[in-house]
Amino acid sequence: MVAAKRADGWDPSRSVAGRYSPWLIVAIISIPTFMEVLDTSIANVALDHIAGGLSVSNDQATWVLTSYLVANAIVIPISGWLSDAIGRKRYFLISIALFTASSLMCGLAPNLTTLVIARVLQGVGGGGLAPVEQSMLADTFPPAKRGMAFAAFAIVVVVGPVLGPTLGGWIVDYSTWHWVFLINVPIGIGAWFLAELFVDEPEPLVKERQKRLKKGLRIDYVGVALVALGLGFLEITFDRGEREDWFSSPMILGSAVIAGVSLIALFVWEWNHEDPVVDLKLLKNRNFSLTLTVMAITGLILYGTTQLIPQLLQQVLGYSSLDAGLALTAGGVATLVMVPFAGRLSGVVDVRFLLFPALIVQAAALWNMSHLDANISFWDAAVARLYQAMALPFLFVPINAIAYVGLRQNQTAQASALLNVARNLGGTFGISMSQMMLQNRLQVNQSHLVEGLSPINPNYNEYLGTVRGAVAGVGNDASGAPLGVVYGEVQRQATMLAFLDVFRTLMIVVLVVAPVVFFMRSGKMGGGQQGGMH
Repeated sequence: MVAAKRADGWDPSRSVAGRYSPWLIVAIISIPTFMEVLDTSIANVALDHIAGGLSVSNDQATWVLTSYLVANAIVIPISGWLSDAIGRKRYFLISIALFTASSLMCGLAPNLTTLVIARVLQGVGGGGLAPVEQSMLADTFPPAKRGMAFAAFAIVVVVGPVLGPTLGGWIVDYSTWHWVFLINVPIGIGAWFLAELFVDEPEPLVKERQKRLKKGLRIDYVGVALVALGLGFLEITFDRGEREDWFSSPMILGSAVIAGVSLIALFVWEWNHEDPVVDLKLLKNRNFSLTLTVMAITGLILYGTTQLIPQLLQQVLGYSSLDAGLALTAGGVATLVMVPFAGRLSGVVDVRFLLFPALIVQAAALWNMSHLDANISFWDAAVARLYQAMALPFLFVPINAIAYVGLRQNQTAQASALLNVARNLGGTFGISMSQMMLQNRLQVNQSHLVEGLSPINPNYNEYLGTVRGAVAGVGNDASGAPLGVVYGEVQRQATMLAFLDVFRTLMIVVLVVAPVVFFMRSGKMGGGQQGGMH
């Protein structure tokens, strides 16, 4: 007997839970997504070890990261179409299997070429996991309970990047870089069997797919090609730009031009295509468009700061990779504690009144980070991250809850894909922008500090005298060594100031975007919010 669609627009017959508890399904489908999100950040820590193990330069080794991100960026936007065309459960299982098999290939790779090829396959497999999980959650839970369901997804996408550096640091300190990838294999195998046994393919989705196939599966080859060129080269531009000195490099200039032209052509082509591989007409829904904007900014904040804080601790304070990662762990614990509250409140409170305060708290946390100094302790850094992490669930959970307001249930796959595109592109842009600004501000700050290193400056003379005494006390050459110490301290202080400038800029971005949430539709999920396109 087919369940009737309810007043709130939710159709129980589209649930993937079948005869099992929906919360059991949440746990099962979150495992492979958590594995993929964790792996995105865990490999960053092992990069130096990979370069040494394969006897390649650090610059060559960065293609291990770039290749994965490019493949991931290409697959995510078309994952909704693939899910509809192949079958959602089948596509989910294929993605888990490909990600697991390619992880094994990565761990056993004898050279860089093999590793990069394996990372491309891993990115293809991983790209479908998060969008499919989101789509399953949206279909399995009614609007009133969707907040708690997406709280589980928030744990995956927020805590994963936080734990990645810590776990990666521990693995490379106590084992070899191979286990950064091999650790995925037993988890992936278990996740595949659990998904095969417990996750259902709802009858309405089966019928929709059969109806599509009867008409003939028309593949939008032009759309797929434009997605690959546009997002692939955009990812290369962002990821390699800082290393290649941006537009002074013909490679970066060329990739940026290809990306720009392809994305413009993609928008025009897909908007007018009858069966698009990426349904850009979802952007006509004002609520969904604004949600994508806030999601992109959230990704920018999360991924930008997740890279900046360990980097600050390593470059300014000399922390190891493991210790720098541990400084983020307190934030991960705070996120886990706050997730259930965010999920519960998303079901009873207009989520706009959760999003706006959460963005203000993010701005306040970034303001606090912009007032740190080069003598901070481990706990100072951990607490600064904790302030920020406490508010992250009140961004991710409400965003995912309100995103589907006004969309039909057969649009959840495409909507989930676009949400993940926004999060990933926001994160990629955040990391790229932060690194570019960090280098620019480092040069500016160093120039300003050097101006004060003059014999007519009494503070300089006093500090130089102190350094000479310290250097002479340990038996070093008293003529050249003090100047080296002074220059090293100038670099350290200039680096610290550059980090503070980046935190301040991120704070301004958050404050500018925050008012956008009040232009969204009412997001109290207990009522009849799930309708047609508006």
